[in-house]
Amino acid sequence: MKSVPARGARRVLTCAAAASIALSGAGLSVAHAMPRTPDAPVQVVHVNAPSQAQRSRVNSLGLDTTEHGDTRGVEVVLHSDADAKRLRDAGFTWTVRDADLRATMRRAAEADKAYAARVASSPLPSGSTSYRTLDEVNAEMDALARKYPRLVRRLTLPNKSVEGRTVRGIEITTDAATIEDGKPVFLMMGAHHAREWPSVEHSMEFAYDLLESFGSDARATKVVRKSRTIIVPVVNVDGFSISRSASPLGDFSVFDYEMKRKNCSISVRTPAQYLGGTCSDNPAGRLRGTDPNRNYPGFWGGPGASASWSSDTYRGDAPGDTPESDNIRKLISGRQVTNLITNHTYSNLVLRPPSILATGFSPDEPLYKALGGEMTAANDYANWASFQLYDTSGSTEDWSYWQTGGLGFTFEIGPDSFHPAYETGVVAEYLGLEPAAGAGKGGNREAYYRMAEATVDAAHHSTITGRAPAGRVLTVRKQFQSMTSPVIQPDGSVGDPIVVTDTLTSSLRTEGGAFSWAVNPSTRPYVAGRYGRDPMAPPQPKQGLVNPAGTPAEGASEYATFTVEGMPAHDNGKAEVRVEWPDAGVDWDVYVYDSQGRQVASAASLADPEVALLIDPVPGTYTIELNNYEGGDTSDWTGEVVFGSPTPASYTGVKEAWTLSCATQGGRVVSSRTVVVDRGESVDVGNACKREKD
Repeated sequence: MKSVPARGARRVLTCAAAASIALSGAGLSVAHAMPRTPDAPVQVVHVNAPSQAQRSRVNSLGLDTTEHGDTRGVEVVLHSDADAKRLRDAGFTWTVRDADLRATMRRAAEADKAYAARVASSPLPSGSTSYRTLDEVNAEMDALARKYPRLVRRLTLPNKSVEGRTVRGIEITTDAATIEDGKPVFLMMGAHHAREWPSVEHSMEFAYDLLESFGSDARATKVVRKSRTIIVPVVNVDGFSISRSASPLGDFSVFDYEMKRKNCSISVRTPAQYLGGTCSDNPAGRLRGTDPNRNYPGFWGGPGASASWSSDTYRGDAPGDTPESDNIRKLISGRQVTNLITNHTYSNLVLRPPSILATGFSPDEPLYKALGGEMTAANDYANWASFQLYDTSGSTEDWSYWQTGGLGFTFEIGPDSFHPAYETGVVAEYLGLEPAAGAGKGGNREAYYRMAEATVDAAHHSTITGRAPAGRVLTVRKQFQSMTSPVIQPDGSVGDPIVVTDTLTSSLRTEGGAFSWAVNPSTRPYVAGRYGRDPMAPPQPKQGLVNPAGTPAEGASEYATFTVEGMPAHDNGKAEVRVEWPDAGVDWDVYVYDSQGRQVASAASLADPEVALLIDPVPGTYTIELNNYEGGDTSDWTGEVVFGSPTPASYTGVKEAWTLSCATQGGRVVSSRTVVVDRGESVDVGNACKREKD
């Protein structure tokens, strides 16, 4: 136990030292450096940032972003007047969403105690009534392995954490011990970020769901028989253990270890005076560490991750240099992970690659968007490409998708807190109960099942079939180099990309006769055309907007509509709503709503014309709100909707191949060949262990 006097003394020392670091540019952001009176409330505010560029700009200011956003802006935590000044100086305004975060966290903790005391067993598959600790997570996985020995295989990832902890998981399928079985793999993860406790709970509950329902529920039984589900509930074991065991302060300050986000890696850029102590009691407090979800090699070093060692989004000293991200990278590289969900909090979002706007939509965007839509129909979250929130680099699925072809999503669980009251943030969100957005629709439980069913669906991955003698080991392998982003340096300059080598290899142990092996496509999306997709029909002609009679008073609005047509007649990769006016002293703001009244785009700058952009708009009728923001009734607007085709993929004409080899149990390779197979395609190689020249 840490003594209160020692902690208090360290806090005074560190605040002063942190201020000097901020001034020298060496690390701690002003948000965490400025001393604050104990009574000054920490606030959560919604920053007005209606464009993706503005949201990315907010994310670049070094503030404590919550990863909660919508088409109108993003939420950040304001720790001090210095944070507010930083936003104000950058030209942003905001609305207070939580005027006293400490009080909110205290109420959530009190609600948790009351719920656990009141309810002997929750309606969750496990019956759990409170947030688990790391020890409890590991003990429950062991108990599941003992209870279901044929369905559960224990998994230990190769790297221990900085503090020497093992990272564990379980694999769920029939005959689980036989990992070289050729089944498609669904990987479910929690707690890349330590303070995001519901991500652990949701991962654990889905494990219980599959196992408790096997044999009695047809859907669960099919998923368990036809695929392999790997659950890694806690990726960041050090950070999570510290967050769960910390004495709660609830103020997000430097020493509020409950709010730790990162792991315990110590950057080589850390000033000497911040190197002492343990990860749970050190001069830099919770700011020690690397953000594992900014550390993956894919597009590492680009926008949306910090080069400052003390930032909550610090990317690490080099691509993939933390044990946590390397663990997941090795796991995915050694299995055919065709589907992936990494759970986070919070924002009521389901996010898909790409994570950087400049990358452009993926060549699998139609499939990706449709699958995201199937899941968000169950939890009523927003279905977005990650960059639509703001740019991020070094994230899990932005590496896994582009380099392996496996379909990956981020779930941002819940609307308003990193670890809210258990009854709402876990029980209601998982099961789809009030007050969750997915109440009555199935919630995240149903969304997870839909992803699991997509794992089984051969149209979403590739298949290699053939025949081979019993006891042979078939292996597919691919090794390649790829580039990170041009690396943004601590001083803001941009350096060259870094070359990263990846090796993908997995095996199938044959039983004799015919085999069917679920694999990812042989051509990586990075090669297949990362800059867009080919249009399937022409875009529709532009539409003029009908301006209603009269001009609304300043501050009031009027409305117009337009219609988006779809396939087979038109393939609209974008729709630009363009509104202009002749008087320079006037300003109209534009907001676009879909047929269900949800805002899908906006343009509320000082520009003339205002241009609201919809990417891959869904067919239907849209409503435009035109707000007379400034200018009285002296000037009216004109407008049109201009449609454009998708940006074509930059195909090189090259398709990659898997190298397929057949070896004896002793390891002697008896044949080798190349196999080209696309998503949704099945390729029969005949006798896989016969040399091609024979």
